[in-house]
Amino acid sequence: MTSGSAPGNGAGLVQTRSLVTPLPGPRSLEIAARRSTAVAAGVASMLPVYVARARGGIVEDVDGNRLVDMGSGIAVTSVGNAAPEVAAAVAAQAADFTHTCFMVGPYESYVAVCEALSRLTPGSHEKRSVLLSSGAEAVENAVKIARRATGRDAVVVLDHAYHGRTNLTMAMTAKAMPYKAGFGPFASEIYRAPASYPLRDGGLAGDEAARRAISMIDKQVGADAVAALVLEPILGEGGFIVPASGFLATLAAWARQNGVVLVADEIQTGFARTGAMFACEHEGVVPDLVTTAKGIAGGLPLAAVTGRAELMDTVHPGGLGGTYGGNPVACAAALAAIELYERDDLAARARAIESRLRGRLEPLRSEAPQLAEVRGRGAMLAVEITRPGSLEPDAVETARIARGCLERGVLVLTCGTYGNVVRFLPPLVIDDALLDDAMDVFAEVVLAAP
Repeated sequence: MTSGSAPGNGAGLVQTRSLVTPLPGPRSLEIAARRSTAVAAGVASMLPVYVARARGGIVEDVDGNRLVDMGSGIAVTSVGNAAPEVAAAVAAQAADFTHTCFMVGPYESYVAVCEALSRLTPGSHEKRSVLLSSGAEAVENAVKIARRATGRDAVVVLDHAYHGRTNLTMAMTAKAMPYKAGFGPFASEIYRAPASYPLRDGGLAGDEAARRAISMIDKQVGADAVAALVLEPILGEGGFIVPASGFLATLAAWARQNGVVLVADEIQTGFARTGAMFACEHEGVVPDLVTTAKGIAGGLPLAAVTGRAELMDTVHPGGLGGTYGGNPVACAAALAAIELYERDDLAARARAIESRLRGRLEPLRSEAPQLAEVRGRGAMLAVEITRPGSLEPDAVETARIARGCLERGVLVLTCGTYGNVVRFLPPLVIDDALLDDAMDVFAEVVLAAP
């Protein structure tokens, strides 16, 4: 595969956008009525339609409408939805056995996934992994490992961070609504430091932003009390914020000097999404622990903590694990997905996607003053939307744009602490023609009168 083309896994589903009914269509409306009597109201969905099939860069609903997928299930189906190689691996494993619990009856595929993670994650040091079921579970276990290894309690996270929906990870997450409001009290010994947010930092250099954070940690927590500094190399739900150059490296150096475990939350950024296998690589940062999930297994629930052997092995036998952690079917999917990332050089494809999307989004900014910034890396791009001539967040305009794209058959997601960011997370196997079509629709919606 060349970096300018997608390997494609859209076989069996036409890779073009097509709306045959208004959205939602009659069948989706019927299912929505059933949902209202069965599904908890607290579970929200971005799409107003119900999915029947998905392949390549297309999601097809139960009424036969085909939508361009610019979300990948929040960066999960990076190798394509129902990729044939992943589906075949899943079917073969399910035919043999679906579960034993690795803590009861171990199996080779768990070991093989851990071996692959040792090879792929940043750093040449000796590593170990534990496999889990969700990103939040991975973050919780990374904190457990750091506390056990250091004998310290405090955990430092960044402004605008998102780390999950469990009690501990809600405490680590910055945004209250919808993630935290009404769910407290939260776990203790969690402290927040300012992130690097170039658009809103007034030109603050990366090392200066890091020193600002370090000053706060030293004064309000004390370095010798900190077990772990947990950070996303690119802030995800917080707005796809790429820190200024030097921010991560300066924090990493401080952590190393003070015996603080540096945890890179690569749950959304990992597995070729940013144009490198892991986002830390862009800054030359080697974390002590890496948490992964989302793109690891082609759509099946799997997560991991991978890190320095001397840290991972401080936990006593039985201290890590979980009934479904490293499920054999998910492990089979992960091994197939990892082979696709490497065989088809999907990191290069992510870089090509970035070039193609930036080539459309950057010129659009000159026509659309509400687009304050285009940012991101690889196939993890976003636009921040503000009131023209200011940095005042415009969540209403953001919602209008996302809704307008959906009405025209393009699935885009929003994010950001202020609810004013539209993000693009297409499958890495999406066709260039679909990317162009999605950008045509996005430009049409952005330029339309509110």
